[in-house]
Amino acid sequence: MSLDLPAPVAAYFAADKVADGAIAMCFTDEAVVKDEGHAHAGRAAIAKWRTEASVRYSYTSDPVAVAVEPARVVVTSRVTGNFPGSPVDLRYVFVLAGDKIASLEIAP
Repeated sequence: MSLDLPAPVAAYFAADKVADGAIAMCFTDEAVVKDEGHAHAGRAAIAKWRTEASVRYSYTSDPVAVAVEPARVVVTSRVTGNFPGSPVDLRYVFVLAGDKIASLEIAP
């Protein structure tokens, strides 16, 4: 099934398949990512977060549902990998600023 993801969100999921720091470029300079109880503010911190996650785990994230709301985009994605509880459906809550992501919260 193909989902109609907003361009910045589609770019995020495409960049997440590459472990080269490309994901940080999907975000604004001041963006914040909240994941696993931690907040990562700014592109450098977001790049570090993604690099550390790819060192700890091998995973794939496949969006299965999207809800575009006035202030946010909520994507449910099936995440499968070498981590406890795999596979799991996670909610990715994006707030967009133009063609970039201003914030992202990932939660079960």
